[in-house]
Amino acid sequence: MRKAPSPTYERDVETLVRYFKQAVANILAELERIDLTDPSRPFIQARLREIARILSELNEKAREWVEENIPKAAREGVEAALYELGIAKTLEEAAKLAKFNVVNKEVVAAAVADTQADLLAVTQNIDRKIRAAVRQVTAEVMRAKLTEGRNGRKELTRDLLRTLRNRLGGAIETGIIDAAGRRWRPETYVDLVARTKLNDIHLEARRNEAIAHGTYYGIISSHGAKDACRFHENRIVKLVESAPGPYPTVAQLRATGQIWHPNCKHTVHVLRDPDLLPDELRRTAERQAARGDAALRTGKRNPSDEEIEEVLL
Repeated sequence: MRKAPSPTYERDVETLVRYFKQAVANILAELERIDLTDPSRPFIQARLREIARILSELNEKAREWVEENIPKAAREGVEAALYELGIAKTLEEAAKLAKFNVVNKEVVAAAVADTQADLLAVTQNIDRKIRAAVRQVTAEVMRAKLTEGRNGRKELTRDLLRTLRNRLGGAIETGIIDAAGRRWRPETYVDLVARTKLNDIHLEARRNEAIAHGTYYGIISSHGAKDACRFHENRIVKLVESAPGPYPTVAQLRATGQIWHPNCKHTVHVLRDPDLLPDELRRTAERQAARGDAALRTGKRNPSDEEIEEVLL
C-alpha cells in the first residue's frame, strides 16, 4: 500500500505560539509599569487600555493564522488520500487535483470557527484574569495605605508590594484552567490546541475524501509512540461504521482516550481493501489489533506492557 508522509505542523504551530508569547511579554511589561505605591485610577486605566489593544492585535493575528492553516491542513489530508488511493501518482499531482468536496467544505468551516473560538477564549480569559488581579491588588494597596503611621508599616508594605507584584504576573502566567482543573500557561495551552486542531482536521479531511471515493478502511500511522497509542499503531480501522469486518471505527478508538487524544500525532493511511494487504503488513495489523483490544480491556488510559501480556494470556 502507498503511504503519504505523516503531517508535521511544527513551524505553523511555532508561529502561533510566538504570537502569544510576545503578547504575554508585552502585557507583563505593562503590568510592571503600574506603580503600586500610588495606583491612581487614570494611570491604571491607561495600562488596561494598552493591554486591551495588545489582546485585540493578538486576536487578529490568531484569526488570520486559523483562516490560513486550518484549510491548509485539510487540503493536505485530501492530497494524502488522493495519493494513497492511486488517483494521483505523486503528492505534487495530488496537490493540483485536491479540492474540497461538500462534506469537507462543511468540516473545514466548522473547524475554523471552532479553533477561532478556542483561541479567543484564551485571550478573553487573560483579559478577565488581569482585570480581576488589578482590582484586587489595587484594593490591597488602598487598604495598606490606611494603616500608614503604624509600627512596622514600611516593612509590611515592602513585603506586601512584592506579593502583589507576583500576583499580577501570576494572573497571566497560569491563566488557563482546563476541564480537568489543570493550570496552563497561555502559550503552552495554545500549542496544545493548535497541534490538536491541525491533526484532527487533516485526519477528518483525509477520511472524508477516501469515503467519497468508496474507500472505507485505513491503517493507523506509526511513529514509535510511547503512550497507549503504541498498542493501536498499524492496526486496521473502519472509516464508516457500516463497513464489513471486525475492525473498530476511528470514532470508537477516539472515544477510549488511548489514541487521538489531545496533541496526538497519529493519522490514518487510507486502504481500499484489507484483503489486499501484503502478508507482512497483515500479520502486523492482526498483532496490533490483538494488543489494542487487550489495552482496551484493561480499562486504563495508559496500561503497561505487562498488563497487556496478562490480558493476552
